[in-house]
Amino acid sequence: MLKTETPAQDHASLDQYPTVELVNVLVDDQLNAINAVRAAAPRIAAAVTAALPRVEAGGRLIYVGAGTSGRLGVLDSVELYPTFSWPHERAVALLAGGQEAMFVAVEGAEDDFEQGAADLKKVDVTANDVVLLIAASGFTPYVLGALGAARDAGALTIGFANNADAPVAKDAEIGVTLDTGPEIISGSTRLKAGTSQKIALNTFSSALMVRLHKVYGNLMVDLKATNAKLVRRAIRLTVFATGADEAAAQAVLAQCGYHVKTAVVALIKQTSVEQAQALLEAAHGSVREAIA
Repeated sequence: MLKTETPAQDHASLDQYPTVELVNVLVDDQLNAINAVRAAAPRIAAAVTAALPRVEAGGRLIYVGAGTSGRLGVLDSVELYPTFSWPHERAVALLAGGQEAMFVAVEGAEDDFEQGAADLKKVDVTANDVVLLIAASGFTPYVLGALGAARDAGALTIGFANNADAPVAKDAEIGVTLDTGPEIISGSTRLKAGTSQKIALNTFSSALMVRLHKVYGNLMVDLKATNAKLVRRAIRLTVFATGADEAAAQAVLAQCGYHVKTAVVALIKQTSVEQAQALLEAAHGSVREAIA
């Protein structure tokens, strides 16, 4: 039996716990998700290193999963645009059962190996693409079908699983095993297995975006200011990065569509927005190099 399906022996009377104790053990068990990701950190770092030249060459991030794992892939993919200005077309999420499975379980979709391969082929995967394959069990047929098609296309494959020696991790070019063990509620991998996947995906994509110069210091200077909250955030980030007052920061941001990177370079170098954009282009998007 898979570890993720094995009943947790230390909580066999879970349904009889007082509510406060019940909540405490559910929360405390989530700490095992953090420990599992920490143990897998070298593999995640290797995945970032391998992915970087592919995405620098124009490759996409393609997430593949079913159920909770697939929804977590969708979540990571859609958040890259507002956070890092990562183009929508370069963050593709494939979910077993299609878009409707984001909100309603599509029974049996995860068992379709051929559909996983077909869905991957439909997005015209190339050798520059990075395919992230996510399955708590590590045996999900839909995900394994996509894995085979991705390997055939020469894409970089990164497999995330919550059981040791699972094919999703073993058959991928880089396997990341998040050994979270049995769930308190037997088999409910939406608990700490899902938490570990969320942390691992967030860590991978965030680290990759840092390497792609989407961050200056620890400031996210390549966000898309698509609403009032993000406009305010863009102003604050520009003030933090440059020491300029809020009025000066907002004035320059207004000239460059609230692109923090451009405003930071323009203010620090005391130059025009156009010249700041040219400096950033020459520095491959690195604020640090542009102001050096």
